[in-house]
Amino acid sequence: MKVLLVNSSGKEKGSTYTVLEYLCAELNKRDVETEILWLGASVDGGCRGCKACGKLGKCAFDKDIVNTLAQKAAEADGFIFGSPVHYAAASGNLTAALDRAFYSGGRNFAFKPAAAVVAVRRGGSSAALDQISKYFTINNMPIVPSTYWNMVHSSKPGDAEKDEEGMQTMRNLAQNMAWLLKSIDAGKNAGVEQPVAEKKVRTDFIR
Repeated sequence: MKVLLVNSSGKEKGSTYTVLEYLCAELNKRDVETEILWLGASVDGGCRGCKACGKLGKCAFDKDIVNTLAQKAAEADGFIFGSPVHYAAASGNLTAALDRAFYSGGRNFAFKPAAAVVAVRRGGSSAALDQISKYFTINNMPIVPSTYWNMVHSSKPGDAEKDEEGMQTMRNLAQNMAWLLKSIDAGKNAGVEQPVAEKKVRTDFIR
């Protein structure tokens, strides 16, 4: 079992990375393989709505890491998306990447457990978490819970471990992610089939 952790901070080794690295250690203790994918300092914009991915099978704009993210998603069993909080919202890098990755390769994420985590200096964390979680609920992805909202207060990497409640929340999140992955695996081995979503119906609110 493998969890892909996505670091959407513009800083490769900042507070978001510190939290994700801690989650990796906790997941590894529970026999779950991990990989951190840094989106880089700049994602080449959000979805243009060109719909070329329907023919190409991937995003038509291939100068950044978005198609790599979608490819790695196919090999992962679960996801943790990490972001700093910018103006009570997730990073622009993350929203741009997820808009394109989910539109062009949402099948690679579907029915796999996911969680959002944020590193925040002071406020805006719950709004950012809600924003990220909407990608999961539109794509048949079970959301992994913890014992509080998945936030760690940290304005620089060394601050994260001082937030004892935040780090405890991360430990419980890792525990629940491992439990859910193992439960899904046990279900498959017992013959429980993955749900099959109906063909999508699109309704435009026009006459």
